[in-house]
Amino acid sequence: MREPLSLSERFEASRKHLRSVALRMLGNAHEADDAVQEAWLRLARSDTDDVANLPGWLTTVVARICLDMLRARTARAEEPIDPDFDLASDDTPEQEVLRVDAIGLAMLVVLDRLTPSERLAFVLHDLFDVAFEDIATILDKTPEAARQLASRARRRVRDGDVDHAVADRQWLIESFLVAARGGDMTGLLRVLDPNVVFRADAAAVTLGSLAEIRGAGAVAEAFKGQAHAAWVALLDGELGVAVVPENLLLVLRVEVRDGRIVAIDAVADRTVLDAVDVVVG
Repeated sequence: MREPLSLSERFEASRKHLRSVALRMLGNAHEADDAVQEAWLRLARSDTDDVANLPGWLTTVVARICLDMLRARTARAEEPIDPDFDLASDDTPEQEVLRVDAIGLAMLVVLDRLTPSERLAFVLHDLFDVAFEDIATILDKTPEAARQLASRARRRVRDGDVDHAVADRQWLIESFLVAARGGDMTGLLRVLDPNVVFRADAAAVTLGSLAEIRGAGAVAEAFKGQAHAAWVALLDGELGVAVVPENLLLVLRVEVRDGRIVAIDAVADRTVLDAVDVVVG
């Protein structure tokens, strides 16, 4: 007869889900890890013998922790914290570079504009299908009030507060990378401003890049057939590109104007990279 799973094994079975909830609540990988770790500490201190649905119980605990963190952030009047990765750590590339699969990078930007209660109601219900009765318990509100919070958040995301410029910028950068990988000169020229400038720091030059390239044709030629390890990313909260063949190699900061890419800056200096907050989508 198989031995029942230990408490730590049952927690580990839910860790990926809990981290996903926390990341979407907080928009910051380090804070998400802190929230999950705090949930484990609370589990270890609690009597859960009568808990029939431990994953549901843990989701509620993580949501409460995240709500408290969001409220504390708001009380300090801080700017929303961008998704953050310690790229100097010994983590594997898979741990270093989180692929945000359920929502896009533009959505992470939008979620930062919701109130803590709106964000919790929207994330738990719309992204993780948590019942409004359970959300109401976390928020200390009625199920109808929780439903209204989610509805208001949904309207703000869908109708009023979506930054279409962010979505357009993401589409433009993605189109640039797709054309580069496919060697599509026409596609590259379509998204590059005629006077686009590419600049590379000294570390990027040692990797084989030219220090500066000017003009759409020359920049397109330089990127044609390249970018196979490049991904759209948030760099300190701004959309750009992360090049990750195994570990983070360099980032491309992209300047957009009037629907075209007007400048690309390649940064490979390790000291600079270690200070950049990166999330790849």
